Amino acid sequence: MIKKVLLSLWFVLLLTAISFLFWKNEYKYSLPTPIPKDYHEIAMGSKIDLKCCVTDQRPVFIHFFNPECPCSRFNIPHVSNLIKKYGDRINFKIVVLNEEKNYTIEEIQKKFNAKIPVYFDEEIAKNCGVYSTPQAVLLDTSQNLYYRGNYNKTRYCTDAKSNYAQQAIDSLLSQTKTPSFDALALRAYGCTLPKCTK
Repeated sequence: MIKKVLLSLWFVLLLTAISFLFWKNEYKYSLPTPIPKDYHEIAMGSKIDLKCCVTDQRPVFIHFFNPECPCSRFNIPHVSNLIKKYGDRINFKIVVLNEEKNYTIEEIQKKFNAKIPVYFDEEIAKNCGVYSTPQAVLLDTSQNLYYRGNYNKTRYCTDAKSNYAQQAIDSLLSQTKTPSFDALALRAYGCTLPKCTK
């Protein structure tokens, strides 16, 4: 009888541990990031003042990134591919949002295998209405907010049909009507700012 009770307790403990690990590593990142109480929404089409950044006449794509956020780490290959594919037509920038650890520009550029500008300025996130990582912001050539949202509905950016950021880039470059995005594209999913925890 004691063996059965101990065995049952062990199974319950094991199941609890597995459930906790699943929640910690998967489920909580599938939930929308809570909107902060002091959040100031920036409407699509708003002029974004990029005082921090030198821009040219190309559209600007800003990748909001936290090296400590699992979601940010999972989409590094996807963002790197976007930079390779569109780097001659889009002005890519990375904004690192992390209060826990210092990173150098070179460390971030190495992660993405790209020599693009890197900034460590939370004001850029506020100006763009970003409150989680990873997030994509695309500005047209007049620095108006064209797209702010997610990269893909899957954690590893593997669903070609939901490559939201890429669809926004393609739409802007072809000067067609802005694509209609669902809530998965426009709601924030990932790590909350400023400490980028979920």
